[in-house]
Amino acid sequence: MNVSKNIEFAYNAFKDWKKVPFGERQNLLLKLADVLEKNKEEFAKTITTEMHKPISQSVAEIEKSAGMIKYYAQAENVLAPEKIETEFSISEVHYEALGVILGVMPWNFPFWQVLRFAVPAVLAGNVVVLKHASICFGSGDAIEKAFEDAGFPKFVFQNLRIGHEEIKTVLENPLVRGVSLTGSEKAGSEVAALAGKNIKKSILELGGSDAYIVLEDSDYEKAAKDGPLAKLSNTGQICNAAKRFIIHEKIENDFLPLFIKEYQSFQPDDPFKMETRLSKMARPDLADELENQYNKALNHGAEVVIPLQRISESAFQPGIIRVKEGNLILQEELFGPLAILMTGRNDDEILKLANDIPFGLGNSVWTSHKDRAQFFIDNLESGTVSINKSTSSDTRLPFGGAKSSGYGVELSLHSLKEFTQVKTVVGNI
Repeated sequence: MNVSKNIEFAYNAFKDWKKVPFGERQNLLLKLADVLEKNKEEFAKTITTEMHKPISQSVAEIEKSAGMIKYYAQAENVLAPEKIETEFSISEVHYEALGVILGVMPWNFPFWQVLRFAVPAVLAGNVVVLKHASICFGSGDAIEKAFEDAGFPKFVFQNLRIGHEEIKTVLENPLVRGVSLTGSEKAGSEVAALAGKNIKKSILELGGSDAYIVLEDSDYEKAAKDGPLAKLSNTGQICNAAKRFIIHEKIENDFLPLFIKEYQSFQPDDPFKMETRLSKMARPDLADELENQYNKALNHGAEVVIPLQRISESAFQPGIIRVKEGNLILQEELFGPLAILMTGRNDDEILKLANDIPFGLGNSVWTSHKDRAQFFIDNLESGTVSINKSTSSDTRLPFGGAKSSGYGVELSLHSLKEFTQVKTVVGNI
């Protein structure tokens, strides 16, 4: 593949695409949503084949993606020039598309992650070149064809079948003006450094170790029922999954049996069965990494609540470990079917446990009192705080992280401005 030629094609497409009216771009998005809905079974099969997501969750991923696209297809044009009151006859703020934007996307949501970045970028007038995860090239090709089938001009969206070593070449190309990466902290820091060196805009959505805080005044029975799914959906391979369950010590003995019973109902099975809720991990090396982290946690004092049992090259019976403050594993993200259990004596201690990690993606707090909820809303260091619900992404709301979980915003109308140049127009005429 001649990457520089692909970028040149993208840039030439951009010169025309940026002139297409906002409403016409939205009409094409409606057609794109229709393509996804009509082919959701086929696309879901591609996802499950490539990274082993349970097929019902793959179908749900396509449906959620189509819904997101419709949201933008019907959204207010927040990129229209803004008129500002000054002493000048002309005083406006304009938002102009940057150009060719690189997306470096992960395998855990092969369609959703790509489209939630690409759709607002394209609607803003940019064009996209995608570097997908190596095991998801088929998904990348399918998304490119979906754009073509919806009637988008050629090269507005391209899937580049390239490796990590070629990201540098892409970012050094002067025609590329920005990058969005969803992935690990290590990958994010490397790509952000490259983007910064070449003065390119970057958006990072990185790892998380989200807290699921259950206080003694909450509906802890519902929290115990919802918590396992919040952890084990997509086999635990979600950035904003519930990873650390921090329980008020007064309800631990009541909460834990309910939680464990529901947690153990998730057992690995054939991902192509509609009733399967847990599958194997995406790659054997990822399973190796999780097993190594499990042993590391135990070597540093973690206690086994439910053992993490490896039953095949990539599959586990899900485990739970009890971890105390100071365990080195708290500085890492557990990406797979292994949960951390912690307890706290009061709100201040629980808050300290929740914040004492490098990450800050999302946290969930279960309480029946508004004042206690507000305390955590005001003091949790994360991009999202969910109250009496599991953390999840919502197309209508901004999604992003704090601390080492990244920067910038995806989703909502805010994301439409991420890859635009703010231009001030001022004077008299």
